[in-house]
Amino acid sequence: MKNRLSTILAAAILLTAGCKQDKQITEFTISPEAGTTYNSGKDVTVKVNFPADAKVDSVVYLVDSVRILSRNDTQSVSIKTDGMKLGSKVITARVFEGTTHHETSTNIVVLAAKAPELLSFVVEKVFPHDTSSYTEGLEFHDGFLYESDGGYLEPPPESIVDGQSSLRKVDLATGKVVQSVLNDPKVFAEGITIVGDKIIQLTYREKTGYVYDKKTFKLLNTFSYTAGREGWGLAFDGEKIYNTDGTNRILILDKDNYRQIDYIDVYDNEKQIDMVNELEYIDGKLYGNVYQSNDILIIDPKTGAVLQKADMSKLYPSYARNDNADVLNGIAWDAKGKRLFVTGKKWDKLFQVKLLPAAK
Repeated sequence: MKNRLSTILAAAILLTAGCKQDKQITEFTISPEAGTTYNSGKDVTVKVNFPADAKVDSVVYLVDSVRILSRNDTQSVSIKTDGMKLGSKVITARVFEGTTHHETSTNIVVLAAKAPELLSFVVEKVFPHDTSSYTEGLEFHDGFLYESDGGYLEPPPESIVDGQSSLRKVDLATGKVVQSVLNDPKVFAEGITIVGDKIIQLTYREKTGYVYDKKTFKLLNTFSYTAGREGWGLAFDGEKIYNTDGTNRILILDKDNYRQIDYIDVYDNEKQIDMVNELEYIDGKLYGNVYQSNDILIIDPKTGAVLQKADMSKLYPSYARNDNADVLNGIAWDAKGKRLFVTGKKWDKLFQVKLLPAAK
């Protein structure tokens, strides 16, 4: 019996050793460690650790499934981050040995190259604003403000915003609504942008978008919104539409069919920036509110890097606001007059401001 047990034990040891040996033969690992962060512009040294008996013919390196370079040796390689869109990147090494190949992957996070420049502001003029408007989108065109007012006629249990959503054309000087159309009472209207002679409007969670005639406010058609988690902000650069969805991602949509064609992720030099909300495209950059904050970010539309940040907390402090006022939200740009307008949800004021470098 003892001899039989000894034989079984010896066989088990040999089997275990064999498994370990097989594992050593086929196990390839890669560095850097998953989740390592790099500021844009810093090179990433990628090293594959090969089994001792590996007979490597070549190694192909990919970033997000796109081939970057290849080597015919086992030396480490350097991958440049200049010009990369920010965010998580999957780095894969595909190792070829004769007719077989192995893959090993890791991921890194590319952050903005440097801290955003801090901006201050001066108020150039103050205009009245309708306190019934829960501002979700704001545009300035042809001398008028266009505003998307969010609300539910019959708010669901989790909503605190009542009142039927609407699209409005507003006289800047008086704050009076000169033209409007009500939305479906079951939807919560969100961001708007103007594309040619059309106004595009999103809804919050209803997965529906609206297309209006800019002049008459006639509803031309609706479309299924599937790009983002939720519908938040919109902006147009003359060629494509930018769209926020409550995360740090800015989706890029086709201007004709409103389907996603690309995206950027928003990061500063330390972290991702979530809840980017109402958007405006100004002189080649994206300006965005951050929901539930007093910050306006200026974002590189190619990479997602936060280039500048304006703290607007002193613009209209909460203690000085009208009783039903909510958070800062709403940026509009007068391209001809070079005027920047800022307001908030149900604020009684709309401010014309100028952003300046912060005093050091």
